[in-house]
Amino acid sequence: MASQRDSWLALAVEEPLEPDLPICDPHHHFWDREGDRYFLDQLTRDLAGGHNVTQTVFIEFHSMYRVRGPEEMRSVGEVEFVQGLAAQSASGQYGPAEVAAGIVGNANLMLGAEVQPVLEALQEASNNRFRGIRFSCAWDASPEVGSPASNTAEMMLDSRLRDGFSCLQALGLSFDALVYHTQLSELADLADAFPNTTIILNHVGRPLGVGPYAGRRDEVFADWQRAIAAVAQRENVVVKLGGFGNLISGHDWHRRDTPPTSAEVADTIGPWLTYCIEQFGPQRCMFESNFPVDKASYPYTIVWNAFKLFSRGYTETERAAMFQATAVRAYRL
Repeated sequence: MASQRDSWLALAVEEPLEPDLPICDPHHHFWDREGDRYFLDQLTRDLAGGHNVTQTVFIEFHSMYRVRGPEEMRSVGEVEFVQGLAAQSASGQYGPAEVAAGIVGNANLMLGAEVQPVLEALQEASNNRFRGIRFSCAWDASPEVGSPASNTAEMMLDSRLRDGFSCLQALGLSFDALVYHTQLSELADLADAFPNTTIILNHVGRPLGVGPYAGRRDEVFADWQRAIAAVAQRENVVVKLGGFGNLISGHDWHRRDTPPTSAEVADTIGPWLTYCIEQFGPQRCMFESNFPVDKASYPYTIVWNAFKLFSRGYTETERAAMFQATAVRAYRL
């Protein structure tokens, strides 16, 4: 049965632009919430919109954790679950895309060096699909922004986290960084401390548009530009271009009577994408869907149309990097 949100999304139907352009979607989730399930069937329906998505990367979302066993090992359940969905996808009965070709799990880096057995268990659970972890360091003083209860200010400078981070390098794993734009200087410091570990910055550094940041878009953009320029100087950092449909961005598309068109999305997010590409270069940038989180604001077909519209001024090689090659290299697919 279609939900009210699905009915709203159905009001914005577009044909896929450039349907043959190969895409690796390096950022989506699976979850099972009350009244909101997003498993392989739901992703397959989104992928069926006509874009040529050849591979995807699953990113942790604290879903399907084990309910028994040591607390630090419970996140292994999520990787076990996603590995099962990846095996389903590999059967070929759910479309041509290789879903969850790479899997990014979760492990508590605040365990310090004791996180290593957790990382090894995550590797074991994934049938060689495990690529690294995302451990949220997102923190803001405003309760309107919201931060995980266990997160604190300046987590990335904590020696315990850094002891845990060193285990990633030893195992050849990458780190997906989920932070707010106000924390990017800390991320640059972390990247300096571990120059041989690939850090994948999520959602262009998550510029905030709610709470105390609402109505201050120009000021946020200027602060974000300075911080992004500094992070981009660290060669071990690559960036995901997307995540603007998350309500925390403050674009409020979800409040409209109909979803935005791809042209509207491209026009709104264009300045942020352009600046990232100028700073990082196309070879260190990758477009992402961030589904189903961004499904709150627009359909899957529309967000990829927006990326295609936006990127038409770039060369074929540059576009190939941002739509596929950067993600394939960063996640060792």
